[in-house]
Amino acid sequence: MVKRLIIAVILLAVIVGGIVGFNRFRDSMISDFFANQKPAPVTVSTSVAEPITWRPGIEAIGTAVAARGVDLAVEAGGTVRQILFKSNEHVEEGQKLLQISEREELADLAAAEAALELAETELDRARTLRERGVSAVNNLDTAQAQAASARAQVAKIQAMLQQKELTAPFEGVIGIPQVDVGGYVTAGTVYATLQDLDAMRVDFALPEQQISRIRPDMPVTATSEVGDYRASGKITGIEPKVDPNSRLVTVRAEVANETGQIYPGQFLRVRVELPDEEQVIALPQTTLMTSLYGDSVYVVRDGEEEDQKVVEQVFVKAGRRDGGLIEIVSGLEPGDVVVNAGQNRLSGGAPVTIDNTVSPAGAQPAGAPEPANGQPQAQAQQPAAAGAETETE
Repeated sequence: MVKRLIIAVILLAVIVGGIVGFNRFRDSMISDFFANQKPAPVTVSTSVAEPITWRPGIEAIGTAVAARGVDLAVEAGGTVRQILFKSNEHVEEGQKLLQISEREELADLAAAEAALELAETELDRARTLRERGVSAVNNLDTAQAQAASARAQVAKIQAMLQQKELTAPFEGVIGIPQVDVGGYVTAGTVYATLQDLDAMRVDFALPEQQISRIRPDMPVTATSEVGDYRASGKITGIEPKVDPNSRLVTVRAEVANETGQIYPGQFLRVRVELPDEEQVIALPQTTLMTSLYGDSVYVVRDGEEEDQKVVEQVFVKAGRRDGGLIEIVSGLEPGDVVVNAGQNRLSGGAPVTIDNTVSPAGAQPAGAPEPANGQPQAQAQQPAAAGAETETE
């Protein structure tokens, strides 16, 4: 009985020892497997850090203003007799637009002209008598004064009549009539708006820090959120005073509007073009990663094995941005290959496979001209083409 118990204990110890040993062996093999396992390369796309011609610019929000635009107002009160224009009609300079009732002035004019005719007759008679020596000098002087007064009275009434006949001060497009025939209007009543839409002014504001960087005749580009309006122009005026409340300075530019797409008061995006800067390293904005430690990028390096590529996290100093590009002030050297997509799966030293066929589309910088074939000059994986830049405060 004791012998059987000893054998059972021995067998149980062997079985338990085998199970424990097997588990330890399994755990060791699993640990060795994962410790020696090489992670699969991550597929990424890249961009080459190369110096480009950077076209800096200052962007702002502007309001369109007609180069010539006024609210037409009545000069003299009275009853509206005629409205001689229609909404959105193109009118010529000097074209008659509105007629105020002038019956009283016409009657006064007839009386004044009759008085003038009499005064002229009296003056001729006095001049003849004076030449014959049968009239005193003061009689001729009195006749001349009466004739001059009569002429002035006629001119005064004619001026009053002109105030009742309203004409277009310049060529342009007239708006909706604000008065009706038969209605009584007083002096200063606005009866329509007249806008010259062939050319537009754009008023916008810039921070006081930018005053020293702008000057008259600098080129500007204006774009609209509505339609495909895009026009070039130049700065025509800079307000010589900074608003003490907003610390902004008002700038005015003039742009073309041949197509008539832009109307006064419309919202526009304005870009002031600054002189080009050479040898600026710029990359697609997708390359940059921001964290509490700063801005960084992943740079592709050669690995220990042949044809192996790994990434290194490099901290950089970012500068100005424009469209899809960002300036790299320091941290990179020309020729560095930088990851622009797939960074969320990377860590320092991770192996990668480069496949630029899946590279994100490059952003065309604002203000950069397009080539004749219509393709953008700068792509995310090839930022060496000419680009533009936006000043950020």
